[in-house]
Amino acid sequence: MVWFRQDLRLRDNPALNYAAEQGSVLPLYIDDKTCPAAYQLGGASKWWLHHSLTSLNHSLDNQLHCQSGDAQQIILAWVKKHNITSVVWNRCYEPWQIKRDTAIKQALVDLGVAVKSFNASLLWEPWQVLKKDQTPYKVFTPYYRNGCLSQPNPRMPIAAPASLNIKYNKADDIGIETLNLLPDIPWDLQIQKMWQPGEQGASEKLKTFLPDGAHHYKAKRDMPSVTGTSQLSAHLHFGEISPNQIWYAGIHALNGNTENIGLDCYLSELGWREFSYYLLYHFPTLPEQNFSKKFEYFQWRTDPPALKAWQQGQTGIPIIDAGMRELWQTGTMHNRVRMLVASFLVKNLLVDWRQGAKWFWDCLLDADLAANSASWQWVAGTGADAAPYFRIFNPVTQGQKFDTEGEYVRQFCPELSQLPNKYIHNPWDASVDILRQANVSLGTTYPRPIADLKTTRQRALDTLSLSKQYLQPIK
Repeated sequence: MVWFRQDLRLRDNPALNYAAEQGSVLPLYIDDKTCPAAYQLGGASKWWLHHSLTSLNHSLDNQLHCQSGDAQQIILAWVKKHNITSVVWNRCYEPWQIKRDTAIKQALVDLGVAVKSFNASLLWEPWQVLKKDQTPYKVFTPYYRNGCLSQPNPRMPIAAPASLNIKYNKADDIGIETLNLLPDIPWDLQIQKMWQPGEQGASEKLKTFLPDGAHHYKAKRDMPSVTGTSQLSAHLHFGEISPNQIWYAGIHALNGNTENIGLDCYLSELGWREFSYYLLYHFPTLPEQNFSKKFEYFQWRTDPPALKAWQQGQTGIPIIDAGMRELWQTGTMHNRVRMLVASFLVKNLLVDWRQGAKWFWDCLLDADLAANSASWQWVAGTGADAAPYFRIFNPVTQGQKFDTEGEYVRQFCPELSQLPNKYIHNPWDASVDILRQANVSLGTTYPRPIADLKTTRQRALDTLSLSKQYLQPIK
């Protein structure tokens, strides 16, 4: 039995390759209902999963078994029913999955069934990279430069099995449609036109990106109006492509020149992904608790109207609204803009970072527990190797720097499209005549800012200062 999880591909799939070498293969995907409620897939992720499973099923000649329920109960029942002698899977690193997999492995061993798990989603195992004192790193640069890059090179990708002797039992397959992953309301019509979930879609994205994308990555990655990133995050999360494939494809595309500034920057972003999983593995409370104890007494605000305005892209701050609308319309958001909208929420609005992470979890196609948790804590200043809390992005100057011509804002905030570049990121500074000529009426066709950037910045700093007064020494 090959238990597919976040590894929905044939190429570079260690568990599948091992099973194919042993003999007949029974491929199985389980919609595990024992997943904690907080980590049930959001609507966008469900959409992607449906199409990713459909792609995998096609690659397996429509012989993927789908089941829904308690994974442990299903696997143990199938082992007995089909006289399975070996169960294999590729490892997951979310805390609840580690606990579940450990229990399943022990139950199978008790039944005399062989069990093997493999690393198919990380370049380096979290327990492999430690400081000299055998404790985990908490800062990215030494983790990546001194820890990861001093390890043996990541394993080379492996080809898809030359042949698969699949044992398919139609009566045991409830079908992908029965998992009810697609939305009842067709909000996904635009997203369908933009993305091709599945192994083939991932491969095509990578081919489109290389080599120019890697070469120019450092220069273009912060510009939201251009395609300067590889757009592979959702493909990576669902395991339609492995980091090993991307790592070596990038190196090969630039003829092994790992000192190329763009390639080095791009590979280090894979390193950031590794670091997120590393933190989640070593500090499993990362999704729920502030990593830094300095924020134990921080006074977050409860402001439902402000939170809703942020979620709907109606804050009156153009680049913030453009980012939140991009998220809703496309299921993704440019990385630079993710930092800006997060900073605005947790610092200018003083809303708890967990509220932002929860919204992203539901809306992102690439919603990933490790990356989502680590990234929100990084921006909030509460995480490992975090941006200092007092580093508060100014969305106007950031917009002027990275969206100089206003192309990004005009795309997602078309009601501002006729404004001159000078005011596209700060329409409140435009004169009445300029606004009238651009058909913009603040408070009517476009909202007035829900927060004054200067005063809310100072409020955030004052709140941080106040919270320090209540911080008890850690013994």
